[in-house]
Amino acid sequence: MPKIWTKFIALALVAGSAVYLGSCATQTTSQPSATAQTAVNNTNRELREVSFTLSWLLQAVDAPLATAIQKGYFAEKGIAVKFERGYGSADSINKIASGVYDIGEGDLYSMVEFNQKNPNDKLVAVAIKFNRSPAAIVALDNTGIASPKQLEGKRLAAPAGDAARRLWPIFAKATGVNADSVTWNNVEPKLREALFIKGEFDAISCYISSSLPPLKKLGYGPDRLNTFLYADHGLDLYGNALIVRESFAQQNPELVRAFVGAYLRGLQDTIRNPDESLAAVLQLSQDGLMDQAQERDRLQIALDSLYVSPEVEQNGLGGVDRARLQKTLEQVAEGFGFAEVPTPEDVFNGSFLPPKEQRTI
Repeated sequence: MPKIWTKFIALALVAGSAVYLGSCATQTTSQPSATAQTAVNNTNRELREVSFTLSWLLQAVDAPLATAIQKGYFAEKGIAVKFERGYGSADSINKIASGVYDIGEGDLYSMVEFNQKNPNDKLVAVAIKFNRSPAAIVALDNTGIASPKQLEGKRLAAPAGDAARRLWPIFAKATGVNADSVTWNNVEPKLREALFIKGEFDAISCYISSSLPPLKKLGYGPDRLNTFLYADHGLDLYGNALIVRESFAQQNPELVRAFVGAYLRGLQDTIRNPDESLAAVLQLSQDGLMDQAQERDRLQIALDSLYVSPEVEQNGLGGVDRARLQKTLEQVAEGFGFAEVPTPEDVFNGSFLPPKEQRTI
């Protein structure tokens, strides 16, 4: 199992939260209705609609957004958020760049790769959601794959736009693996875990928050898996970030600043009161198809391993450590074969963050 930050944040879902669930089904997440997606908490002022894309389906890790919507933090800032599910970081990033969405969420380094290929459609991160990347390679413990080096010659699988898969060349270089020695198989996201445990593939790439909960439900808990978290193997990467077109941020600085501030309030509340924030996600889903146990596990992974770190405790939520970001950009540039290494200022704009004292936990 991946290492986790040592401070444990217990998530003990109260029984009363079940009122939001309706009947449970086997599907883990669902797309909310258009009505649920628009925050209209404040009827005393005109709200500006902001379109937002998730990186994937609405899940417990989206508790910061759900909490900020449900508690009216966006409405207080004059914003009505209309959000839609995503289809992986690569797809979300392309849609943000093309103007389908004003703001969205995606893997920071997938954004860097996009900018290298599309310099005229530059994107910029304005806040970090996951201080630590959830990207990982997972193998069953009975396959004999006990180290990254033993992945050589194996069959790996992931959806085409999977962020961990896109970062594979960087992970392979960091761990001394011949990146070209593996065979990649495209797989539908909803089938990844089921086909994996049937032996169709030797390992999968994933976000631990996406794949570990359904694997646990299928009978493959942490003790039956070998999980190679990128962050534990020489890649101290950041994870998902709030991303905008640079031109949009330049034209709408106060709007972006207001959005970031409301979102980070939701993230603070999620860390301080995870039960309440999980209930907000369940309420937004509306149709009752979320699996309570899986979503509880998913949020616990984020609380233990992704949202909070010693860096966040010292510097507050949402920001970056410049030296750390610079090092990861050098690794990514080498792994992807960039002609030059982007600077932290090319990638992240911290001017939209609230003051540090408003981002502490």
